[in-house]
Amino acid sequence: MLFSDIIRYYSSDSVKDRIIAAAKQREVVARFNDKVGARPDVLSYNADIAELVKKGATSFHASLERWSNPMNLAAAKTKKDLDTIRTGWDFIIDIDTKQVEYAKICAKLLCDALEFHSVSNYSIKFSGGTGFHIGIPFESFPREINGSQTALQFPEGARMIAAYLKQMIRQTLADKILEFEDIKQICRRTGKQFKELVAEGEFDPYKVLEIDTIAISSRHLMRMPYVFNEKTWKISIPLRKKDLDSFKPEMADARNVTTELGYLDKFKKDEARQLFIEAFDWNMKEQLEKNEDIIKKEFELPKEAIPAEFFPPCIKNIYNGMEEGRKRALFILINFLRSCGWGREAIEADVLKWNQKNPKPLAEGYVRGQLGWHGKLKDKYLPPACTNENFYKDIGICRPDTFCANIKNPVVYPFRRMKAAKKK
Repeated sequence: MLFSDIIRYYSSDSVKDRIIAAAKQREVVARFNDKVGARPDVLSYNADIAELVKKGATSFHASLERWSNPMNLAAAKTKKDLDTIRTGWDFIIDIDTKQVEYAKICAKLLCDALEFHSVSNYSIKFSGGTGFHIGIPFESFPREINGSQTALQFPEGARMIAAYLKQMIRQTLADKILEFEDIKQICRRTGKQFKELVAEGEFDPYKVLEIDTIAISSRHLMRMPYVFNEKTWKISIPLRKKDLDSFKPEMADARNVTTELGYLDKFKKDEARQLFIEAFDWNMKEQLEKNEDIIKKEFELPKEAIPAEFFPPCIKNIYNGMEEGRKRALFILINFLRSCGWGREAIEADVLKWNQKNPKPLAEGYVRGQLGWHGKLKDKYLPPACTNENFYKDIGICRPDTFCANIKNPVVYPFRRMKAAKKK
Protein backbone atom coordinates (compact mmCIF):
# COMPACT_ATOMS: atom_id res chain seq x y z
CA MET A 1 0.00 0.00 0.00
CA LEU A 2 1.42 3.36 -1.03
CA PHE A 3 1.73 5.98 1.69
CA SER A 4 0.01 8.48 -0.62
CA ASP A 5 -3.02 6.16 -0.90
CA ILE A 6 -3.26 5.92 2.90
CA ILE A 7 -3.17 9.72 3.23
CA ARG A 8 -5.75 10.09 0.47
CA TYR A 9 -8.13 7.63 2.17
CA TYR A 10 -7.90 9.27 5.60
CA SER A 11 -8.31 12.73 4.07
CA SER A 12 -12.03 12.01 3.64
CA ASP A 13 -14.03 14.06 6.13
CA SER A 14 -16.73 11.37 6.35
CA VAL A 15 -14.14 8.72 7.25
CA LYS A 16 -12.62 10.95 9.92
CA ASP A 17 -16.08 11.78 11.29
CA ARG A 18 -16.92 8.09 11.71
CA ILE A 19 -13.61 7.37 13.46
CA ILE A 20 -13.99 10.31 15.85
CA ALA A 21 -17.57 9.28 16.65
CA ALA A 22 -16.31 5.80 17.59
CA ALA A 23 -13.50 7.25 19.72
CA LYS A 24 -15.61 9.03 22.35
CA GLN A 25 -14.71 8.09 25.94
CA ARG A 26 -12.32 5.42 24.69
CA GLU A 27 -8.60 4.93 24.81
CA VAL A 28 -7.42 5.10 21.19
CA VAL A 29 -4.00 4.00 20.03
CA ALA A 30 -2.53 4.60 16.58
CA ARG A 31 -0.71 1.83 14.75
CA PHE A 32 2.21 2.67 12.49
CA ASN A 33 2.17 -0.38 10.20
CA ASP A 34 3.89 -2.97 12.45
CA LYS A 35 4.48 -0.64 15.43
CA VAL A 36 2.06 0.54 18.11
CA GLY A 37 1.83 4.14 19.28
CA ALA A 38 2.07 5.43 22.84
CA ARG A 39 -0.55 4.50 25.46
CA PRO A 40 -2.78 5.93 26.72
CA ASP A 41 -3.92 8.27 23.97
CA VAL A 42 -7.18 9.69 22.60
CA LEU A 43 -8.66 11.04 19.39
CA SER A 44 -10.80 14.14 19.83
CA TYR A 45 -10.75 16.00 16.52
CA ASN A 46 -10.46 15.26 12.81
CA ALA A 47 -7.20 17.17 12.82
CA ASP A 48 -5.75 14.61 15.27
CA ILE A 49 -6.24 11.89 12.68
CA ALA A 50 -4.70 13.95 9.90
CA GLU A 51 -1.66 14.75 12.03
CA LEU A 52 -1.04 11.12 13.02
CA VAL A 53 -1.47 9.89 9.43
CA LYS A 54 1.13 12.41 8.27
CA LYS A 55 3.49 10.84 10.84
CA GLY A 56 2.84 7.39 9.37
CA ALA A 57 -0.22 6.09 11.22
CA THR A 58 -1.94 3.33 9.24
CA SER A 59 -4.83 2.38 11.58
CA PHE A 60 -6.43 3.13 14.94
CA HIS A 61 -7.50 0.77 17.73
CA ALA A 62 -9.94 1.61 20.54
CA SER A 63 -10.70 0.14 23.96
CA LEU A 64 -13.78 -1.95 24.67
CA GLU A 65 -14.05 0.00 27.91
CA ARG A 66 -15.25 3.57 28.26
CA TRP A 67 -13.46 5.96 30.58
CA SER A 68 -14.31 9.22 32.31
CA ASN A 69 -10.91 10.45 31.09
CA PRO A 70 -8.81 7.90 29.16
CA MET A 71 -5.60 9.82 29.86
CA ASN A 72 -6.00 9.01 33.57
CA LEU A 73 -5.15 5.41 32.67
CA ALA A 74 -1.51 6.38 32.94
CA ALA A 75 -1.87 6.59 36.72
CA ALA A 76 -4.18 3.56 37.14
CA LYS A 77 -2.20 0.76 38.74
CA THR A 78 -4.85 -1.54 40.24
CA LYS A 79 -8.23 -2.98 39.32
CA LYS A 80 -9.78 -0.61 41.84
CA ASP A 81 -8.17 2.35 40.04
CA LEU A 82 -9.59 1.14 36.71
CA ASP A 83 -13.05 0.58 38.21
CA THR A 84 -13.02 4.16 39.51
CA ILE A 85 -12.57 5.71 36.07
CA ARG A 86 -14.44 3.12 33.96
CA THR A 87 -17.89 4.44 33.00
CA GLY A 88 -18.95 1.43 30.94
CA TRP A 89 -17.90 -1.10 28.33
CA ASP A 90 -19.14 -2.36 25.00
CA PHE A 91 -19.61 -6.07 24.37
CA ILE A 92 -17.71 -7.04 21.23
CA ILE A 93 -17.28 -10.63 20.15
CA ASP A 94 -14.41 -11.43 17.80
CA ILE A 95 -14.76 -14.21 15.22
CA ASP A 96 -11.24 -15.31 14.35
CA THR A 97 -10.62 -17.64 11.41
CA LYS A 98 -8.70 -17.78 8.17
CA GLN A 99 -11.84 -18.86 6.31
CA VAL A 100 -14.15 -15.92 5.63
CA GLU A 101 -17.04 -18.20 4.57
CA TYR A 102 -17.01 -19.93 7.95
CA ALA A 103 -16.83 -16.54 9.64
CA LYS A 104 -19.94 -15.39 7.75
CA ILE A 105 -21.87 -18.47 8.90
CA CYS A 106 -20.80 -17.86 12.50
CA ALA A 107 -21.62 -14.14 12.34
CA LYS A 108 -25.17 -14.83 11.15
CA LEU A 109 -25.75 -17.38 13.92
CA LEU A 110 -24.49 -14.95 16.55
CA CYS A 111 -26.85 -12.30 15.20
CA ASP A 112 -29.68 -14.83 15.42
CA ALA A 113 -28.70 -15.61 19.00
CA LEU A 114 -28.78 -11.92 19.95
CA GLU A 115 -32.19 -11.50 18.32
CA PHE A 116 -33.40 -14.57 20.23
CA HIS A 117 -32.59 -12.61 23.39
CA SER A 118 -34.50 -9.57 22.07
CA VAL A 119 -31.36 -7.62 21.13
CA SER A 120 -31.88 -5.96 17.76
CA ASN A 121 -29.56 -2.94 18.06
CA TYR A 122 -26.26 -4.71 17.49
CA SER A 123 -23.48 -3.83 15.06
CA ILE A 124 -21.51 -6.01 12.64
CA LYS A 125 -18.08 -5.05 11.35
CA PHE A 126 -15.74 -6.81 8.93
CA SER A 127 -12.30 -7.01 10.54
CA GLY A 128 -10.51 -6.17 7.32
CA GLY A 129 -8.99 -9.67 7.34
CA THR A 130 -11.18 -12.78 7.35
CA GLY A 131 -13.26 -12.30 10.49
CA PHE A 132 -16.05 -10.17 11.90
CA HIS A 133 -16.71 -8.17 15.06
CA ILE A 134 -20.23 -8.14 16.49
CA GLY A 135 -20.98 -5.62 19.20
CA ILE A 136 -23.63 -4.28 21.56
CA PRO A 137 -23.21 -0.76 22.98
CA PHE A 138 -23.13 -0.22 26.73
CA GLU A 139 -26.32 1.87 26.59
CA SER A 140 -28.27 -1.36 25.90
CA PHE A 141 -27.02 -3.05 29.08
CA PRO A 142 -28.99 -3.27 32.34
CA ARG A 143 -27.60 -0.84 34.88
CA GLU A 144 -27.14 -3.64 37.41
CA ILE A 145 -26.85 -7.41 37.17
CA ASN A 146 -26.97 -9.68 40.22
CA GLY A 147 -27.07 -6.59 42.42
CA SER A 148 -23.80 -5.14 41.12
CA GLN A 149 -23.16 -2.24 38.74
CA THR A 150 -22.70 -3.58 35.23
CA ALA A 151 -19.97 -1.01 34.53
CA LEU A 152 -17.79 -2.78 37.10
CA GLN A 153 -18.30 -6.28 35.68
CA PHE A 154 -15.53 -6.16 33.11
CA PRO A 155 -13.92 -8.31 31.84
CA GLU A 156 -15.78 -11.09 33.69
CA GLY A 157 -19.23 -10.12 32.39
CA ALA A 158 -18.07 -9.90 28.78
CA ARG A 159 -16.32 -13.27 29.03
CA MET A 160 -19.45 -14.90 30.46
CA ILE A 161 -21.65 -13.61 27.65
CA ALA A 162 -19.15 -14.61 24.95
CA ALA A 163 -18.78 -18.12 26.43
CA TYR A 164 -22.56 -18.46 26.71
CA LEU A 165 -23.16 -17.44 23.07
CA LYS A 166 -20.30 -19.66 21.93
CA GLN A 167 -21.88 -22.68 23.58
CA MET A 168 -25.38 -21.72 22.45
CA ILE A 169 -24.56 -21.78 18.73
CA ARG A 170 -22.02 -24.64 18.82
CA GLN A 171 -24.14 -27.47 17.38
CA THR A 172 -25.94 -25.32 14.80
CA LEU A 173 -22.60 -23.86 13.72
CA ALA A 174 -21.21 -27.37 13.17
CA ASP A 175 -24.30 -28.34 11.15
CA LYS A 176 -24.22 -25.19 9.01
CA ILE A 177 -20.54 -25.54 8.16
CA LEU A 178 -21.11 -29.18 7.18
CA GLU A 179 -24.03 -28.07 5.00
CA PHE A 180 -21.71 -25.61 3.28
CA GLU A 181 -19.12 -28.32 2.52
CA ASP A 182 -18.37 -31.85 3.69
CA ILE A 183 -15.61 -32.85 6.08
CA LYS A 184 -13.19 -33.76 3.26
CA GLN A 185 -13.55 -30.29 1.78
CA ILE A 186 -13.11 -28.74 5.21
CA CYS A 187 -9.87 -30.69 5.65
CA ARG A 188 -8.61 -29.50 2.25
CA ARG A 189 -9.62 -25.88 2.91
CA THR A 190 -8.06 -25.70 6.38
CA GLY A 191 -5.12 -28.06 5.91
CA LYS A 192 -6.18 -29.98 9.03
CA GLN A 193 -6.45 -33.74 9.35
CA PHE A 194 -9.76 -35.53 9.97
CA LYS A 195 -8.74 -36.55 13.49
CA GLU A 196 -8.06 -32.91 14.36
CA LEU A 197 -11.59 -31.88 13.41
CA VAL A 198 -13.67 -34.84 14.57
CA ALA A 199 -13.79 -36.34 18.07
CA GLU A 200 -16.09 -39.21 19.04
CA GLY A 201 -17.88 -38.89 15.72
CA GLU A 202 -18.68 -35.19 16.19
CA PHE A 203 -17.28 -32.32 14.12
CA ASP A 204 -15.96 -29.52 16.34
CA PRO A 205 -16.57 -26.17 14.61
CA TYR A 206 -14.16 -24.43 16.97
CA LYS A 207 -11.29 -26.29 15.37
CA VAL A 208 -11.75 -24.17 12.23
CA LEU A 209 -12.70 -20.88 13.86
CA GLU A 210 -12.49 -19.28 17.27
CA ILE A 211 -14.71 -17.03 19.33
CA ASP A 212 -12.07 -15.68 21.65
CA THR A 213 -13.13 -15.20 25.28
CA ILE A 214 -9.68 -15.02 26.89
CA ALA A 215 -8.58 -11.99 24.84
CA ILE A 216 -11.40 -10.01 26.48
CA SER A 217 -9.35 -8.28 29.15
CA SER A 218 -8.98 -4.87 30.70
CA ARG A 219 -7.58 -2.25 28.31
CA HIS A 220 -7.91 -4.70 25.41
CA LEU A 221 -8.03 -2.83 22.09
CA MET A 222 -9.88 -3.66 18.89
CA ARG A 223 -9.61 -2.28 15.38
CA MET A 224 -11.88 0.73 14.87
CA PRO A 225 -14.40 1.06 12.04
CA TYR A 226 -13.24 2.58 8.73
CA VAL A 227 -9.52 1.98 9.29
CA PHE A 228 -7.03 -0.21 7.41
CA ASN A 229 -6.04 -3.75 8.32
CA GLU A 230 -2.29 -3.80 7.73
CA LYS A 231 -2.23 -7.51 6.80
CA THR A 232 -4.60 -7.13 3.85
CA TRP A 233 -4.91 -3.34 3.37
CA LYS A 234 -8.67 -3.82 3.37
CA ILE A 235 -10.90 -1.49 5.40
CA SER A 236 -12.72 -2.63 8.55
CA ILE A 237 -16.24 -1.69 7.44
CA PRO A 238 -19.63 -1.95 9.23
CA LEU A 239 -22.21 -4.22 7.60
CA ARG A 240 -25.84 -5.22 7.94
CA LYS A 241 -26.85 -8.78 8.70
CA LYS A 242 -28.58 -9.01 5.32
CA ASP A 243 -25.28 -8.12 3.61
CA LEU A 244 -23.33 -11.08 5.03
CA ASP A 245 -24.34 -13.67 2.41
CA SER A 246 -23.21 -11.54 -0.52
CA PHE A 247 -20.18 -9.98 1.19
CA LYS A 248 -16.78 -10.39 -0.44
CA PRO A 249 -13.53 -9.04 1.08
CA GLU A 250 -12.84 -7.00 -2.07
CA MET A 251 -15.89 -4.91 -1.16
CA ALA A 252 -13.69 -3.54 1.63
CA ASP A 253 -11.10 -2.06 -0.75
CA ALA A 254 -10.48 1.57 0.17
CA ARG A 255 -11.75 2.79 -3.21
CA ASN A 256 -15.11 1.01 -2.69
CA VAL A 257 -15.88 2.18 0.84
CA THR A 258 -18.87 4.33 1.71
CA THR A 259 -19.53 5.59 5.24
CA GLU A 260 -23.31 5.31 5.48
CA LEU A 261 -23.25 2.89 8.45
CA GLY A 262 -22.11 3.71 11.96
CA TYR A 263 -20.79 1.25 14.52
CA LEU A 264 -22.17 0.80 18.04
CA ASP A 265 -24.18 3.97 17.45
CA LYS A 266 -27.71 2.56 17.90
CA PHE A 267 -29.22 1.23 21.10
CA LYS A 268 -32.37 0.64 23.07
CA LYS A 269 -32.09 1.16 26.79
CA ASP A 270 -32.02 -2.08 28.83
CA GLU A 271 -32.45 -4.15 25.65
CA ALA A 272 -29.74 -6.64 26.61
CA ARG A 273 -31.14 -7.45 30.08
CA GLN A 274 -32.42 -10.90 29.08
CA LEU A 275 -29.08 -11.75 27.47
CA PHE A 276 -27.19 -10.80 30.63
CA ILE A 277 -29.48 -12.77 32.93
CA GLU A 278 -29.36 -15.91 30.78
CA ALA A 279 -25.58 -15.71 30.37
CA PHE A 280 -24.89 -15.16 34.06
CA ASP A 281 -27.26 -17.98 35.09
CA TRP A 282 -25.65 -20.33 32.56
CA ASN A 283 -22.19 -19.46 33.88
CA MET A 284 -23.32 -20.18 37.44
CA LYS A 285 -24.52 -23.65 36.46
CA GLU A 286 -21.28 -24.31 34.58
CA GLN A 287 -19.24 -23.45 37.67
CA LEU A 288 -21.35 -25.73 39.84
CA GLU A 289 -20.72 -28.73 37.59
CA LYS A 290 -17.12 -28.08 36.54
CA ASN A 291 -14.49 -30.62 37.60
CA GLU A 292 -16.92 -32.49 39.87
CA ASP A 293 -16.03 -35.89 38.47
CA ILE A 294 -12.30 -35.24 38.92
CA ILE A 295 -12.73 -34.32 42.58
CA LYS A 296 -15.12 -37.17 43.39
CA LYS A 297 -12.48 -39.68 42.28
CA GLU A 298 -10.28 -38.50 45.15
CA PHE A 299 -12.82 -38.62 47.97
CA GLU A 300 -16.42 -39.07 48.93
CA LEU A 301 -18.25 -36.06 50.28
CA PRO A 302 -18.11 -36.17 54.10
CA LYS A 303 -20.99 -37.17 56.35
CA GLU A 304 -19.79 -34.88 59.17
CA ALA A 305 -18.69 -31.26 58.99
CA ILE A 306 -14.97 -30.69 58.46
CA PRO A 307 -13.58 -28.25 61.08
CA ALA A 308 -12.47 -24.82 59.88
CA GLU A 309 -8.92 -25.43 61.12
CA PHE A 310 -8.34 -27.62 58.02
CA PHE A 311 -9.57 -25.02 55.49
CA PRO A 312 -7.22 -23.77 52.71
CA PRO A 313 -5.66 -20.27 52.66
CA CYS A 314 -8.12 -18.93 50.05
CA ILE A 315 -11.13 -19.73 52.28
CA LYS A 316 -9.41 -18.30 55.35
CA ASN A 317 -8.66 -15.15 53.35
CA ILE A 318 -12.37 -14.85 52.53
CA TYR A 319 -13.14 -15.07 56.25
CA ASN A 320 -10.88 -12.04 56.87
CA GLY A 321 -13.39 -9.86 54.98
CA MET A 322 -13.43 -8.72 51.35
CA GLU A 323 -12.89 -5.27 49.88
CA GLU A 324 -13.79 -6.49 46.38
CA GLY A 325 -15.31 -9.63 44.86
CA ARG A 326 -17.75 -10.22 47.73
CA LYS A 327 -20.38 -11.92 45.58
CA ARG A 328 -17.91 -14.32 44.04
CA ALA A 329 -16.50 -14.97 47.50
CA LEU A 330 -20.01 -15.76 48.75
CA PHE A 331 -20.53 -18.23 45.90
CA ILE A 332 -17.20 -19.92 46.69
CA LEU A 333 -17.87 -20.02 50.44
CA ILE A 334 -21.37 -21.53 50.28
CA ASN A 335 -20.35 -24.31 47.89
CA PHE A 336 -17.16 -25.00 49.82
CA LEU A 337 -18.98 -25.37 53.15
CA ARG A 338 -21.69 -27.58 51.61
CA SER A 339 -18.98 -29.78 50.07
CA CYS A 340 -17.29 -30.00 53.50
CA GLY A 341 -20.39 -31.49 55.09
CA TRP A 342 -21.73 -28.37 56.80
CA GLY A 343 -25.48 -28.27 57.38
CA ARG A 344 -27.82 -25.55 56.16
CA GLU A 345 -28.21 -23.78 59.53
CA ALA A 346 -24.47 -23.85 60.23
CA ILE A 347 -23.70 -22.43 56.77
CA GLU A 348 -26.28 -19.66 57.17
CA ALA A 349 -24.92 -18.60 60.57
CA ASP A 350 -21.32 -18.71 59.33
CA VAL A 351 -22.00 -16.80 56.12
CA LEU A 352 -24.04 -14.07 57.82
CA LYS A 353 -21.25 -13.66 60.39
CA TRP A 354 -18.67 -13.44 57.59
CA ASN A 355 -20.69 -10.83 55.70
CA GLN A 356 -20.54 -8.48 58.68
CA LYS A 357 -16.73 -8.64 58.57
CA ASN A 358 -16.71 -7.12 55.08
CA PRO A 359 -15.86 -3.40 55.04
CA LYS A 360 -19.03 -2.97 52.99
CA PRO A 361 -21.37 -5.92 53.70
CA LEU A 362 -23.58 -7.33 50.99
CA ALA A 363 -27.30 -6.64 51.35
CA GLU A 364 -28.69 -9.24 53.76
CA GLY A 365 -31.58 -9.95 51.36
CA TYR A 366 -29.11 -10.87 48.63
CA VAL A 367 -27.11 -13.15 50.97
CA ARG A 368 -30.23 -14.93 52.23
CA GLY A 369 -31.46 -15.28 48.64
CA GLN A 370 -28.22 -17.04 47.66
CA LEU A 371 -28.39 -19.25 50.74
CA GLY A 372 -31.98 -20.18 49.90
CA TRP A 373 -31.19 -20.99 46.27
CA HIS A 374 -28.27 -23.25 47.20
CA GLY A 375 -30.31 -24.82 50.01
CA LYS A 376 -32.91 -26.00 47.50
CA LEU A 377 -30.33 -27.91 45.46
CA LYS A 378 -30.52 -31.64 46.05
CA ASP A 379 -26.92 -32.29 45.07
CA LYS A 380 -23.82 -30.78 46.61
CA TYR A 381 -21.77 -28.89 44.04
CA LEU A 382 -18.11 -28.00 44.31
CA PRO A 383 -16.75 -24.46 44.41
CA PRO A 384 -14.97 -23.29 41.22
CA ALA A 385 -11.69 -24.96 40.31
CA CYS A 386 -8.47 -23.27 41.43
CA THR A 387 -7.59 -22.47 37.82
CA ASN A 388 -10.85 -20.62 37.13
CA GLU A 389 -9.81 -17.22 35.75
CA ASN A 390 -12.78 -15.36 37.26
CA PHE A 391 -12.20 -16.47 40.85
CA TYR A 392 -9.47 -16.67 43.53
CA LYS A 393 -6.66 -14.69 41.85
CA ASP A 394 -9.01 -12.06 40.44
CA ILE A 395 -10.41 -11.25 43.88
CA GLY A 396 -7.04 -11.50 45.61
CA ILE A 397 -7.56 -14.53 47.87
CA CYS A 398 -5.20 -17.01 46.15
CA ARG A 399 -2.10 -16.97 48.36
CA PRO A 400 -1.09 -20.65 48.40
CA ASP A 401 0.94 -22.42 51.06
CA THR A 402 3.12 -25.49 50.49
CA PHE A 403 0.10 -27.76 50.93
CA CYS A 404 -1.66 -26.22 47.91
CA ALA A 405 0.66 -27.82 45.35
CA ASN A 406 -1.15 -29.95 42.75
CA ILE A 407 -4.59 -29.18 44.23
CA LYS A 408 -7.21 -28.55 41.54
CA ASN A 409 -10.08 -27.49 43.80
CA PRO A 410 -10.07 -25.94 47.31
CA VAL A 411 -12.24 -28.81 48.61
CA VAL A 412 -9.32 -31.24 48.15
CA TYR A 413 -7.19 -29.25 50.61
CA PRO A 414 -8.97 -30.11 53.91
CA PHE A 415 -9.13 -33.81 52.99
CA ARG A 416 -5.38 -33.95 52.44
CA ARG A 417 -4.75 -31.96 55.61
CA MET A 418 -6.89 -34.37 57.59
CA LYS A 419 -5.06 -37.35 56.11
CA ALA A 420 -1.74 -35.80 57.06
CA ALA A 421 -2.97 -35.11 60.58
CA LYS A 422 -4.10 -38.74 61.00
CA LYS A 423 -0.68 -40.02 59.86
CA LYS A 424 1.00 -37.84 62.47
